[in-house]
Amino acid sequence: MMLTNLKQLMFSLKMKRKKRERNNILLHGSNDICVELNRILWRKRHRIFSLVSFVSGCLILLLFAVSVFSPPPAANLLFLPPHSLVRKEIAAVESNAVFQVPTSGGDLDRGLWSTSRSKLYYGCSNASNKFQTADMKTYPNRYLLISTSGGLNQQRTGIVDSVVAAYILNATLVVPRLDQRSYWKDASGFAEIFNVDRFISSLSRDVKIIKELPLKGGQPWIPRRMAVPRKCNERCYQTRVLPVLTKKQVIELRKFDYRLSNRLETDLQKLRCRVNYHALTFTDPILDMGKLLVERMRMKAKHFIALHLRFEPDMLAFTGCYYGGGDKERRELGKIRRRWKALHASNPEKMRRQGRCPLTPEEIGLMLRALGFGSDVHIYVASGEVYGGEETLAPLKALFRNFHSKETIATEAELAPFSSFSSRMAALDYIVCDESDVFVSNNNGNMVRMIAGRRRYFGHKPTIRPNAKKLYKLFMARNNMTWEEFATKVQAFQVGFMGAPKEVKPGRGEFHENPTSCICETTGTETIQKETQEEDHENDNNGRDTAEVNDEQDPIEEDLDWIEDDYSDNIKDLPDTDSNVLTKQEQPEVEELFSD
Repeated sequence: MMLTNLKQLMFSLKMKRKKRERNNILLHGSNDICVELNRILWRKRHRIFSLVSFVSGCLILLLFAVSVFSPPPAANLLFLPPHSLVRKEIAAVESNAVFQVPTSGGDLDRGLWSTSRSKLYYGCSNASNKFQTADMKTYPNRYLLISTSGGLNQQRTGIVDSVVAAYILNATLVVPRLDQRSYWKDASGFAEIFNVDRFISSLSRDVKIIKELPLKGGQPWIPRRMAVPRKCNERCYQTRVLPVLTKKQVIELRKFDYRLSNRLETDLQKLRCRVNYHALTFTDPILDMGKLLVERMRMKAKHFIALHLRFEPDMLAFTGCYYGGGDKERRELGKIRRRWKALHASNPEKMRRQGRCPLTPEEIGLMLRALGFGSDVHIYVASGEVYGGEETLAPLKALFRNFHSKETIATEAELAPFSSFSSRMAALDYIVCDESDVFVSNNNGNMVRMIAGRRRYFGHKPTIRPNAKKLYKLFMARNNMTWEEFATKVQAFQVGFMGAPKEVKPGRGEFHENPTSCICETTGTETIQKETQEEDHENDNNGRDTAEVNDEQDPIEEDLDWIEDDYSDNIKDLPDTDSNVLTKQEQPEVEELFSD
């Protein structure tokens, strides 16, 4: 019995030992499996990490390549102001990689800094043998006083035409009085802007001019004050003004700007040119400062562009145009526009279609680049307060980094004698714009017209006036074309708008802008004459746009009698009054906003 129990106990211990050994074997096997599984997972993680590192490296290299070889911000027009026409199309611009503006202007067949065939033409304004001199024509005790209107260049047109009016009326001209009550608020007198002694002496053979009205029997004259219609021709002055002058002996013509017809006999047109281009010069301080500004621009570059940029709030409000600034722009400009009670309700879209809206700074920059001017060109900007400030100017500055003005190239102390007088500051810009290699405008205002005519007279220096009617459509559609297509169309549309000889037919446009009676042609070689004929034929075909624009902006005059119903209110005799007494403040005529 005891032996049996002992065997059972030993068997039980043996079985427990085998079970323990079996469990140890299983546990050991499980540890081996775990180790192997960990080893496999680590290898896979290493491969994944290597793949991620490789992909990341490729992406970094790709981004670096894009940053190096992509166009600069200026080329992609990243600096869009809130009033930019493309602000609302920014998504389309970003998604369309076709229209990419290059930094270089490219090469054109013609020279950028000169006008072809200009050497064949020159200014000629000498009087003919039939032209009577002042000592033969001037009647005693017959005096003409003139009160000009507007800013510097609008006043300049009045001064020039006043000499011709005095010649027609056989009268002595008293040095014109400048407008000191207009929008420009400049208290400068004639002698503070223009060289009055040169003005009088240079024209002494043509018209007798005196500085002040003499006394009559020891007493001052009381002039008859009256107005004349715009673009009054020679017969108009002889039939409407001369009878009053003969009776009263002294008359004062008020608001005298553009009061003389564009169409006059050749000798009278040449007298206009003698006044404008030879007799009417600025004072020495203005000339010296203007010369200094030009010299400093020449030190910066061999050639430079002068841009007359009219984009002031008042200018935009007057035109009634819209530039994408939303309700804020409409409120701000609408409030200013109410200043002119005679203006009709604006139709911005119609104004743009007709080419009557000034180009934006961005549009001017694109036009210049398309014509061939690269980003390294130096630009002198003659401008007042730009609507939208630096944000509006940013696209132009991005396209042309060499951006200057009289305030940046002259010190505050140097400008101090002029800075409080808008007309004197405008005179400095006038000088630089006239002396520039290329003159560009974004508008067709008074300063542009006066400088364009002067540059034609003195050698047809390049003068670029935007063909706004055609360019407007092109600017609107530019995101649907390549840059090459855009540039080609700009160059085609600007034929006839570059200041070349004979691009505008005689009698078209305003005389101060296109003084054809004062431009003579030399005799060239047979080759040059053939080239001239070919280019004239091209200009006749391409210049139709010019005629369209001029016809819209300045209708062709008919040399007919003035209609009594149209002008009776303007030319009726006014009560006798002391010439020093100002009439009540009048509403400025709409043309005054284009005076600059």
